[in-house]
Amino acid sequence: MWIMLDRRKFLTAGAAVLAMSEMHPAVAQQAAPKKPGVKPEFAAVKALVFDTFGTVVDWRSSVIAEGISWGKAKGLNLDWAKFADRWRLGYAPAMNKVRTGEIPWTKLDDLHRMILDDLLKEFKIEGLTEEEKVSWSYVWRRLKPWPDSVTGLARLKTKFVIAPLSNGNIALMASLAKFGGLPWDAILGAELVRHYKPDREVYVSAYELLGLKPEQVMMCAAHVGDLRAARGNGLRTAFIHRPNEFGLPNALGTAGVADKAMPGDFDVVSESIVDLAQQIGA
Repeated sequence: MWIMLDRRKFLTAGAAVLAMSEMHPAVAQQAAPKKPGVKPEFAAVKALVFDTFGTVVDWRSSVIAEGISWGKAKGLNLDWAKFADRWRLGYAPAMNKVRTGEIPWTKLDDLHRMILDDLLKEFKIEGLTEEEKVSWSYVWRRLKPWPDSVTGLARLKTKFVIAPLSNGNIALMASLAKFGGLPWDAILGAELVRHYKPDREVYVSAYELLGLKPEQVMMCAAHVGDLRAARGNGLRTAFIHRPNEFGLPNALGTAGVADKAMPGDFDVVSESIVDLAQQIGA
């Protein structure tokens, strides 16, 4: 009797497998299990890639804090907020020199050093050793994450592959991750394709290197230009509001003004990485 019972179970299971194999593709897709917890509209997304400077880490406050500490040690009385802003303002023009072919491919660590050398002259800072200049240029490897970043990324990591898609070079990004405890699964970005965002090659590399389709990757950033470029190359998009990136909203910062977005502007509009995780079901 027990042999017949097992045989019936075997035949029933076999029929179910056969039925699934012959099912219409659309029905089969509906029947296929979805990632637990992820909202249906995001079930196709397999990976989230992040802009880093300003989105995941607080570059301005970090550079100012180190500048104040460094200045005290060296006897330098400077406006470190202005120094940080001037350094950041040199970022886009330096990358554009690479993009236009004015200078050959140069990684971001070296662009930061080039900008620093100009700033040392502008602010009349003299007498630094080469070792001190290198250490100060590497302040960009020691930027503190926003308070929600590590917690939010850890939540997202349970459901998705997560990686930076940054203009930072690999050594810079690895150091930044180690310093701030950023739990990336991989490091993607400009150095791998020798192009800087918003060049299309950077966004295309995100899905090609992960073996995914464009719509399976979501670009996450606090900068609308970055997201529009990503969307133009087929990626899903998530805006993360960082109102204090350039200082307090009512401060007279000189490096820029924080971007804003309204619901519907992108696939997700969030107030933090934790909020992003909550909205997509991670």
